[in-house]
Amino acid sequence: MLSESRLRKISKYLSYHLRHRPDELGLELEVGGWVEVPRLLAACRQKKFSIQPVELEEVVRRNDKKRFSFNEDGSKIRANQGHSIEIDLQLEPQTPPDVLYHGTGHPAVPSILKEGLVKMSRHHVHLSGDRSTAKKVGQRHGKPVIFQIDTEAMQKAGYLFYLSANGVWLVDRVPPEYLTQL
Repeated sequence: MLSESRLRKISKYLSYHLRHRPDELGLELEVGGWVEVPRLLAACRQKKFSIQPVELEEVVRRNDKKRFSFNEDGSKIRANQGHSIEIDLQLEPQTPPDVLYHGTGHPAVPSILKEGLVKMSRHHVHLSGDRSTAKKVGQRHGKPVIFQIDTEAMQKAGYLFYLSANGVWLVDRVPPEYLTQL
């Protein structure tokens, strides 16, 4: 079993390369964000960051945010969401619950109240299905603030929602009129 520090180190390394900079490993992501496991492991080894297959499996299994997934036969891996590079994750629109949540840090509140939630350098705004997850996300950015999103009204207005493989709800943006600060 991997130590927590090794688990975290591999997870951060994979997050960076599979979500933002696969080119630094000489990789090109396939449609859906997939990369063949042997190619990934060989590229990591070549960059002097060796990951054993058993370690990769444990990182995917134990990652508390379920950031990564294998395809059905385990031959490919991908980051489930959070990419800053152009990638088609092949997500289909889904019907979200009537309300979702977004956690952020206190300094971002004035901008959010004015502009709404915008995707910034990512492909989507990330939303949580429950307050506790949103609070954890917000705590990463300082004093947490939670916004409730009226997804029912957004859907009626034509906004599309997607559900990533790790349960994170995704949308292009959330205008301020659909937000309630809790």
